[in-house]
Amino acid sequence: MNQDYIKPDNWSIIEEGFDVESVKSSESLFSIGNGAMGQRANFEENYTGETFQGSYIAGIYYPDKTKVGWWKNGYPEYFAKVLNAPNWIGIDVEINGENFNLNACTAVNNFRRELNMKEGWYNRSFEATLKNGTEIAVNVRRFLSLNLDEVGVINYEVTPLNKDAKIIYKPYIDAGVTNEDANWEEKFWEPLDVKHNKNEAFVTARTFKTHFIATTFMQNSIFLNGKDLNLTTENVESSKDKVQFIYAISVAKGEKSSIRKIGGYTVSLNHENTQLAASNVIKSALTKGYDLLLQEQIDAWAKIWEMSDITIDGDVKAQQGIRFNIFQLNQTYLGKDSRLNIGPKGFTGEKYGGSTYWDTEAYCIPFYMATKDQQVARNLLTYRFNQLDKAIENAQNNLGFKKGGGAALYPMVTMNGEECHNEWEITHEEIHRNGAIAFAIFNYYRFTGDYSYIPEKGLEVLIGIARFWHQRASFSKNKNQYVILGVTGPNEYENNVNNNFYTNYIAKWCLDYTYEQIQKVSLEYPSDHKRIMEKVNLSDAELQDWKKVSNGMYFPKSEELGIYLQQDGFLDKDLVPVKDLDRSQRPINQKWSWDRVLRSPYIKQADVLQCFYFFEEHFSKEELNRNFEFYESFTVHESSLSPCVHSIQAAVLDKMDMAYTFYLRTSRLDLDDYNKEVEEGCHITSMAGTWMSIVEGFGGMRVKNDALHFSPKIPKEWEGYSFKINFRNQILKVSINHNDTQFSLEGSKELTVFVNGTPILVEPNSLVTV
Repeated sequence: MNQDYIKPDNWSIIEEGFDVESVKSSESLFSIGNGAMGQRANFEENYTGETFQGSYIAGIYYPDKTKVGWWKNGYPEYFAKVLNAPNWIGIDVEINGENFNLNACTAVNNFRRELNMKEGWYNRSFEATLKNGTEIAVNVRRFLSLNLDEVGVINYEVTPLNKDAKIIYKPYIDAGVTNEDANWEEKFWEPLDVKHNKNEAFVTARTFKTHFIATTFMQNSIFLNGKDLNLTTENVESSKDKVQFIYAISVAKGEKSSIRKIGGYTVSLNHENTQLAASNVIKSALTKGYDLLLQEQIDAWAKIWEMSDITIDGDVKAQQGIRFNIFQLNQTYLGKDSRLNIGPKGFTGEKYGGSTYWDTEAYCIPFYMATKDQQVARNLLTYRFNQLDKAIENAQNNLGFKKGGGAALYPMVTMNGEECHNEWEITHEEIHRNGAIAFAIFNYYRFTGDYSYIPEKGLEVLIGIARFWHQRASFSKNKNQYVILGVTGPNEYENNVNNNFYTNYIAKWCLDYTYEQIQKVSLEYPSDHKRIMEKVNLSDAELQDWKKVSNGMYFPKSEELGIYLQQDGFLDKDLVPVKDLDRSQRPINQKWSWDRVLRSPYIKQADVLQCFYFFEEHFSKEELNRNFEFYESFTVHESSLSPCVHSIQAAVLDKMDMAYTFYLRTSRLDLDDYNKEVEEGCHITSMAGTWMSIVEGFGGMRVKNDALHFSPKIPKEWEGYSFKINFRNQILKVSINHNDTQFSLEGSKELTVFVNGTPILVEPNSLVTV
């Protein structure tokens, strides 16, 4: 398959020509979602070629029992999985007695699919010749409503081109689905009830173990030349988990027939009676009608783009890349429900189980803070606060921390606060994720100025995390310093190492930051301070112990090279740079044994540099440059989270060609399938890093002392670019070209921003050019 088969376009993802080799990749790339549910771009009609069927409902998961060859103490018992939800999109089509199947047609011409990101719909059109000689034109449009977020709509049109046709539409809903990714190949849904009435049908099913209930529903209308035929089928086939309606119509050559299908899910997370709710949802959708639902969809997306769009002039591939990333982030999470979070694949696939990782805190929160109301980011922080008890339990169960000690280890992977990642070197050792959760609390306050979260909720989380670091560090008599042994840093190509620089640094920072917040809350929020201290039973002696660990933390360093060491033994490796690695050996995670990967110097993602990204103001530019030059030469970027950090730091260091190359890599990671894995789903959480590459990288945006600072730069490939920031309820638009930077402000009060250190006053509804 050609890696760059997606046509460059400013607002759409477009594929032209039918290629069976690209079907699964396109199913990922053309996925749609609305925050509450989503689905891969599977064909509605029967398709016998290679396909990966997937529909997903936010918040519904199953604890799939861990499958390992050799069980070790402390393994999580299960790996949580977002479930392949019952299929509501299915429409079998029979034409002149032959079942329509693109894989069996004698010819497929003018095949085109388009994901229109501006308006939020997916369209597929083509002409096909069936084995029986009938030629047809097909046009299908599908969208998941943002306004009625339990509803999806399909308009499926068939026009016979060379002869009259008897067309039989057979829409169905089916709960007999399995996951592509299941440890034990079992089914996850238990059918409870099947009902149908006139053109409506309902299949209610419950997940095993977790007992989520979902009613999958459909309602169908048949049209000829745009006129509703008001058909009600007498012909229904149903089983314990499937209902299929059968509508037969005669269509003259050149006439357009169509089926409009409304479908979706109502779930027990939101409704007592899911079947009654489904019935009401169908009524609401029918009252609005197809045209109004589509118009509302276009309007809702216009509102999202009004705030979150980034424009790039003069570089269509770069423009398409950033809009694809912003579109997918908004399809995955809209911030309406604090029970939900952002899975690394969103609604586009099953890898990583659809669970929450540290990606949310490290990469996604900045995007949501700046492009939405601050409540959205606060909801993401609240998600972790609500799971604090489970994190404390996790530290006790997995790491043997003392009971009642209040130390919290947040899970690497979670749905409900329990750890559900089944690789011990990740579960027990990739403890740096605790630091990202603390950093997100700091970052939220720094950006929004809303301190109230810390006394209300955040301080308890910080104390749990600080207690963890205090207990996890150990004193080395040999070094006369505190060390952290047996960890995996963000670079997962090194397991079970000692003194990972990033982990040690963020541990020290967490201890110091928590100590500072305790002092601040005691002075400014005394009643909260009293409540929290009584609850967590924190003594002054314990705080002094934290100070001891923080002040005595060890950081591996090479004086000779003037760099921090990724971990104690990094310089013992065979330091052959990536440029001298044969291209045929890449990606190494698909070509080499794991043992060989672990012994190599190759870095999956920024590690020391992740630390420089979070704590930029703690280091000099010279230090950044030395560490960047050294570690970049060994980084293979086989994590989707890597190129964005490198892009931002290359921009800081004025390495603009490199910054641009990394930007393209992060923004088009899926569109150009850099890691040869897009058929498994898109990399949703790293897409927030793409946004950061422009705003924090090229735009140089930072928040310092309660003010926005910019150091604008522009790649030579661009004529100009612009973005908007919601900073403390004022909307600032920033436009940058090769000659100047312009600021305009929506709001009622003026705002001072800094450009390369110089203060600039921006007044409402006026344009300031620098």
